[in-house]
Amino acid sequence: MALLLGIDTGGTYTDAVLIRNESEVIASAKSLTTRHDLAIGVGGAVRAVLEQSGVTPDDISMAALSTTLATNALVEGQGGRVALIYIGFNAQDLERHGLNDALKGDPVLILSGGHTHAGGEAAPLDAESLIAFLETESVGVSGFAVAGVFATRNPTHELEVARIIQERTGAPVTCSHQLSARLNGPKRALTAVLNARLIGMIDGLINRAADTLAAIGIEAPMMVVRGDGALMSAAQARARPIETILSGPAASIVGARWMTGAENALVSDIGGTTTDVALIERGLPKIDPDGAQVGGFRTMVEAVAMRTSGLGGDSQVHLKSEGLRGGVSLGPRRVLPVSLVATEAPEVVHAALDAQLHAPVVGEYDGRFVRGVVGQAAMGLSEREAALLARIGTSVLPMGDVLRTRMEQGALNRLVDRGLVQVAGITPSDASHVLGRVAAWDRGAAEKALTIFARRRVGSGDAVVRDAEALALMIVDQLTEQTSLTLLESIFTEEQALFGGRPSELARHILLQRGLQGHKSLLSIDAHVNVDVIGLGASAPSYYPAVGERLRCNMILPEHAGVANAIGAVVGRIIQRRTGTVTAPSEGRFRVHLSDGPQDFTASSKALEVLEAALRAEAVAAAEEAGASDIHVHVSRDLRMAEVEAQQVFVEATVMVEASGRPRVAHD
Repeated sequence: MALLLGIDTGGTYTDAVLIRNESEVIASAKSLTTRHDLAIGVGGAVRAVLEQSGVTPDDISMAALSTTLATNALVEGQGGRVALIYIGFNAQDLERHGLNDALKGDPVLILSGGHTHAGGEAAPLDAESLIAFLETESVGVSGFAVAGVFATRNPTHELEVARIIQERTGAPVTCSHQLSARLNGPKRALTAVLNARLIGMIDGLINRAADTLAAIGIEAPMMVVRGDGALMSAAQARARPIETILSGPAASIVGARWMTGAENALVSDIGGTTTDVALIERGLPKIDPDGAQVGGFRTMVEAVAMRTSGLGGDSQVHLKSEGLRGGVSLGPRRVLPVSLVATEAPEVVHAALDAQLHAPVVGEYDGRFVRGVVGQAAMGLSEREAALLARIGTSVLPMGDVLRTRMEQGALNRLVDRGLVQVAGITPSDASHVLGRVAAWDRGAAEKALTIFARRRVGSGDAVVRDAEALALMIVDQLTEQTSLTLLESIFTEEQALFGGRPSELARHILLQRGLQGHKSLLSIDAHVNVDVIGLGASAPSYYPAVGERLRCNMILPEHAGVANAIGAVVGRIIQRRTGTVTAPSEGRFRVHLSDGPQDFTASSKALEVLEAALRAEAVAAAEEAGASDIHVHVSRDLRMAEVEAQQVFVEATVMVEASGRPRVAHD
């Protein structure tokens, strides 16, 4: 019997799940994510599933982790100090693909060297300048990124630079050709820079998670989910942390497929902060052909094609006071639910809410609270920001007691953006507590906060709604509407070529909206979503039935939808891909571009044979290193031919080898 442990660290919760023989969920649990030390949340969730199931730690055969840490770090601009060694490029290339923005003032050395499109040396490598640079600029650098012109056609200069750096500094080095076999040097350099920046952070997470599991008594091997939903070893994740971006969303899609068996479906995963929408095609997550985009950067990392909107159970509720009736909107900023902070500081929260309830007029900051985040480095703050942060401290305080001037509102927003302060306010989670759909936190606090908000005035001078329950229904209805629009925008993104126009405009078009309502008059219009929708997330059962009705589609809510990410983390396969190229630099010469340099052959068939054998060996070795068993290999070839004087002439060929298998477990 194999017992598999899946763990997912999300923005609000850390989930853990135990699966027996890859077929049955025997326990699942949640623990609040501890931002200052993610291992605390991991330990809490893991101990809970062990206690729930009665399983002993040494019964665990394998553990797998999915995480949003890399994604969040890139979005928030976090990570270590890096240095870029840019071989054979010029200074103008630093502006391409946001490379300068990614460097954020970190040191860069433009070094002579690099190769041609055919793989020949374009210029000798200037090793002396590199050594001089390392003597002055390597202090405080947590990782180096190395990118050379046409390194995917000949990586020897990148490899030599990496060797020199490691000999002289001992710091980790990321070579761009190891992350992608595709051309476009600046984009590869960007990916290498981001990878180097994440190494220390992901290494720390994996070490803390591994230490936590060891302290519990779990000695099983640990895997990590990649952004395409496949598994990699912890060692591989440490070396290539960039591949873990979109790890959490990818795991949810794998989990959705495992729970439902769906071959084709739209997956919508609602979390505390975001709603992530992706497509399952022929049983597999659809991959973004342009590479994962996160934090405004387009990388060369294979990842699921994901559409993310700032809409979740903890989205901030905003008053729409325009017009006579008014209303509410949700997001994109996440706040702590009032019902949650009331469990942490009940006396402070209830005392403030009671006082605000008895006030004759609703104050600007009524029903809102702030607290400082423990363990975050407060560097580079202005005098006003530093003073405000000191005033807030680490305890929960009413926002109105903290902000003394309107100018401090801007300072507070910057502290929130830096992750130094968290704001609490009413959210859809609070609305669900008021309606009795959820009972996780303090319903009384939620009801008080919604009552205060309901008294706010709209354009007519009247209150928004009559009471907390009416406001809760309005908030949930708005979440239904925004979720429906998010799903429609995702669909039109897939089918944009058929309709033209922008997905956001098409989703809101009056004809579509009337069609979803089944309009029948002189004109009959009928529309519905023609694909199953799988709703995931702990709050999906509360919100998504109404979304299914709104879109007139089959809404599937799996039994374990709330821990889909953790399930996906442990049921995925190990997949390693290697890609290579054969070019024709001259008539009768066929050049294979290998990891140790190019080789020439007189026949294209021989060149393709050699390349395929080399890629097969690399992919299988990487899969074995990741812990795969029963490895299967798939090879695809893409040949480019041209017609010259009525004859087909070889131009270029790309070979991709994929090695896949299930992870080996500690014991069966």
